[in-house]
Amino acid sequence: MPINSFENYPMSWKPNKEQLASPLYISIANLLEYDIINGNLAPNTKLPPQRELADFLDVNLSTITRAFKICELKGLIYASTGRGTFVSLNVNIPNVLTSNKAVDYIEMGIIKPFYQLNSTILNTVKSVVNKPYSETLLEYSDPLGTSFQKYAAQKWLNRFHLNVPIDNIAITSGAQNALTVILISLFQPGDKIATDIYTHPNFKNLANLLNIQLVPVKGDESGMLPDALDALCKSTTIKGIYLMPSYSNPTNITLSMERRRELADIILKHNQTLIEDDVYAFLLPQEFMPITALIPEQSIYIAGTSKSLCAGLRVAFITFPSFYHSRIISGIYNINLKTPSLNTEIIAELIHSGIADKIIENKIELAKDRNCVFHECFSLKEPVHKLSFFQWLPLPRGLDGNHFEELTKKLGVHVFCSNRFAVGNTEHADFVRLAISSPSDNVELRKGLDIIKSLIQEKSIINTKTEFIV
Repeated sequence: MPINSFENYPMSWKPNKEQLASPLYISIANLLEYDIINGNLAPNTKLPPQRELADFLDVNLSTITRAFKICELKGLIYASTGRGTFVSLNVNIPNVLTSNKAVDYIEMGIIKPFYQLNSTILNTVKSVVNKPYSETLLEYSDPLGTSFQKYAAQKWLNRFHLNVPIDNIAITSGAQNALTVILISLFQPGDKIATDIYTHPNFKNLANLLNIQLVPVKGDESGMLPDALDALCKSTTIKGIYLMPSYSNPTNITLSMERRRELADIILKHNQTLIEDDVYAFLLPQEFMPITALIPEQSIYIAGTSKSLCAGLRVAFITFPSFYHSRIISGIYNINLKTPSLNTEIIAELIHSGIADKIIENKIELAKDRNCVFHECFSLKEPVHKLSFFQWLPLPRGLDGNHFEELTKKLGVHVFCSNRFAVGNTEHADFVRLAISSPSDNVELRKGLDIIKSLIQEKSIINTKTEFIV
C-alpha cells in the first residue's frame, strides 16, 4: 500500500508503531493485551484483519498471527470462523474472588464455609501444640508430609471410596495449590483443557497465567454432555479435562452416577487425563463415588479440606496414577509450594480423632438451614441443592449480570455475576452466584436475599415495560 494510506483509514485498533520493540510479535501482543485489559478495546470488538494490521505496522503476516495466538491463549481474544477475531466477552471482569479490605456490605460473593465452626477446632490446635514433637512442626519438613499426616490423607480419601496407596498421595496447601502443581507438572503452554462453560475463576486465572487454553464443553441441567466432550476430543487436540462433579462451582450441578460413568467412558476412550476437583464431595450421600474411582489410571483427584473443615489451614490431598508419580513429586519439590507442617498436623489430628466428622455434620445442618431460608425467600415450590453453600440464580431476560452486581453492591450486598465464571465466548444467559454460607447468620442472609429479590422484581417490571415501547 502507498505510504500514509492508513492515516485516515478506519481501524478498530491502531497500535502505536513507536512502541514496538524486538521481538515484534511479543511487543504487538503486549500492546494488544494492554489495550484490552485497560478497557481501550471493549468486549466483542472486532479486531482488524491480520493482513490489514500487518500492512499497517509494516510487518510480516506471520508476526501478527503469532501475536494473536499469544493473546488467544490468554483468553483475551477469540476467532470466529468466517467472521474474524474479537475481544473476549469477559476479560475486563476481575476473576479474583477474595478481598482483604474491610467491608460494610453483606458478603454473598466470596464463599465463606461457615467460619463460625472454626471455634470448635481450637482445642485440636492446642492439643497439637502440646505434642512432644510440636517444635519440629515449625521447622522445614518433608514437602510430602509425615507418616501420621499421610495416613490421615489416606483415611480421608477412603471416605470418598478411594483406596489409594500412600505413595500415590500428595499433600498440598489447598486445592488451588494442588491445581498449580498439577498444571505445571503435567501440562505445557499452549495445551488445551476441556471444562464446563462456567467454571471456577481461580482455575481460569491459573490457566491464563500458564498460557493453557480452556475450551468450554456444552452441558445441560445434569452437567457436561458426554457427546459434546466426545465430539471435542475428536475434533481438537485436548490434553485434559477439568471437572467439579459435586456441587460444581458456580452452577451447583452435581453429576449423577450415570453421567459420571458416561463421562468416564469418553475419557477412557480418548485416553485423556481427568483433573477431578471434588472439594464439595463431603456433602454427598455415600452412594456417590468420584469419577476417579471408575478410571483411577486416567484421573488426578483433589480432595480439599478448606470447605469441609477449615479454610484458614489451607490443606488438600491429591491422588494420582503411578505413572505420574515422578512428575508430580518433582513438581512439588521444584515449585516448593510447601504446606505448613503445623497446618497439616492439625487437619490430620481432626481426621484421626473423628472431630472432622462432627464438623461436617454441623456444616451440613447449617447448610440445610441456610437453603431453607433461600427457598422461603424466593418462594420455590421444591427445594433444590439442599446442602449447597451457594445458589446459582438466573436473572430475568434483559437484566445484565455485570450491572446487577454493581447495583447490589450499592444497596449493601456483594454478589458475583456469571461473566466471572464463563469460559470462552459462548453466548449465555445472565446469572448471579449467591454465597448463602457467608452471611453471619440467618437474619443477615434473609436481609441480603430480600434486597436481591426486590431488585430483581424492580428490574423485571422496568424491562417488561420497556419491551412494549415502539
